[in-house]
Amino acid sequence: MRRSHDSVLTSHAGSLPRTERLVAANAARAAGEEVEGWEELLAAEVADLVLRQRETGIDLVGDGEYGKSMTSPMDFGSWWSYIFQRAEGLSLDEGGAWITDRHVSSPGDTRLTGFAFRRDQQAFREAYTDPTSGIFHGTPPVFPKVTGPLRYTGHAAIAADVANLRAAADAAGTSDAFITSLAPGSASRIANEHYASDEELLFAWADVMREEYVAVLDAGLILQIDDPSIAENYDQIEPEPALEDYLDFTRLRVEALNHALRGLPSDRIRYHLCWGSWHGPHTTDLGLRDILPTVLGINADAITFEAANVRHEHEYRVWEDVALPDGKILLPGVVSHATNVVEHPELVAERIVRIAERVGRENVVASTDCGLGGRVHGQIAWAKLRSLTEGAALATRTLWG
Repeated sequence: MRRSHDSVLTSHAGSLPRTERLVAANAARAAGEEVEGWEELLAAEVADLVLRQRETGIDLVGDGEYGKSMTSPMDFGSWWSYIFQRAEGLSLDEGGAWITDRHVSSPGDTRLTGFAFRRDQQAFREAYTDPTSGIFHGTPPVFPKVTGPLRYTGHAAIAADVANLRAAADAAGTSDAFITSLAPGSASRIANEHYASDEELLFAWADVMREEYVAVLDAGLILQIDDPSIAENYDQIEPEPALEDYLDFTRLRVEALNHALRGLPSDRIRYHLCWGSWHGPHTTDLGLRDILPTVLGINADAITFEAANVRHEHEYRVWEDVALPDGKILLPGVVSHATNVVEHPELVAERIVRIAERVGRENVVASTDCGLGGRVHGQIAWAKLRSLTEGAALATRTLWG
């Protein structure tokens, strides 16, 4: 991965807005219709997207997660749900759709998991149950559950993702391109009726996900591991767990991820940490300081994280006390998916500079808090990316003179 040697490089966290024709084609396919020329359409969409990123000034481009189906312009979950079309051993959990009164008794209790419960929901029940509040969009999904041995079946899908991005990056004249893939800990947040323990379930998912990781890296691309669960699980455990208990719970998820990453080149792996992409209050979030030592133990040289979100923006000061390990790179979010307000480039520059001053300018790549696709309107998303690149240019003048 390139470092910011003489200017602040830019990237984003993965998901980018889908075009109308791509959303329509995905909706048709989801309805069981055959879409003529689907492969060619997807390839062309990725090619156009990569060119638009480069024209906007994005240095480290991605495929926008275009191979992960979205059937409507607003979709908070495609980064996660895509894997259930690429794995065997799952069945629909018809009785488990978005039950907000589920209680998980301890960090290790995997009988009740997923997005079925949040302490944030309980603290702001009126807002969460008001359909006009803007917190959630659309009809809650029916999640799958694990009912048999897990096995990766997404070889054709990831091969298409890889081929489309590789061709698009080559055509755009860039080698710095990444594809996102799910972490075992995030994949495991569904009901389990097959594996005897949390550990067995996690390592089964690790073996599944490793196949996707290898496919991305073998193509010479950069791999981004998406793993909101490391921070976000904390909000889904009732009662609020003791910090050390939660960290023990989380370390097992890191062990499973590192098992999946064993022997793979850490200098081409970036890890995405966030507190979830829903537009809620987030008053029950765990602090970055509490989870950071665990995150730094992941076998990835780059870390992307939320640094513009108003619940976590102040946490840049953590880097005054925590030394960035040698070889690590930070991709802080400097524009956010959680607001329709487009950040001013001068504010973006300030956010970049204050982190660069603490960890070294060469160790910072400006990015987004989380994926913009499916969270804000496409016109707003691209305006945010333009503000990101303009802010990076301002920060470059401050940091390099």
